[in-house]
Amino acid sequence: MKNPLLTLALLAAAASAHAAEHEVKMLDIGSDKEPMVFEPAVLKIAPGDTVTFVPTNKGHNVESKLVPEGAETFKSELDAKYSVKLDKEGVYIYVCPPHSMMNMVGVIQVGEATNLEAVKTALPKLERRAMSNKGRLTKYVEELASAPAADAKAAEEKPAENSETPAAK
Repeated sequence: MKNPLLTLALLAAAASAHAAEHEVKMLDIGSDKEPMVFEPAVLKIAPGDTVTFVPTNKGHNVESKLVPEGAETFKSELDAKYSVKLDKEGVYIYVCPPHSMMNMVGVIQVGEATNLEAVKTALPKLERRAMSNKGRLTKYVEELASAPAADAKAAEEKPAENSETPAAK
């Protein structure tokens, strides 16, 4: 192509056209009958996707507690629908401040979990603040490291184990 700037502009437009929108509900009682939850509580998204937090009952808002290095923190007004576009890869932990003692927390992984070790280090301090639903945040973070990432790695390694010579390109 003769114009590299035009090429970059087209690629950027195509990438933003594929950005997804996700909705997280702030609930007094979840579909699993658990009190004070975000649904879904664990979300894996692509960089550039938007997450909209919807208070389904009065008395809720959302505030980031831990974000990847270089990412902006976020906080909504009480009882207000709130959208945030997440561009920086890593794990974001957020809470509903009025219900943080009830461990009303959620986790979003954007792209790769680049800061997972920092998240795991912060877990004891974050969990200690909860008076009820202890262990909820730890469970959510464990879901991030569960099967999908491990299965993807195993799938990548499996062809190398089964073949004696690399495939020709």
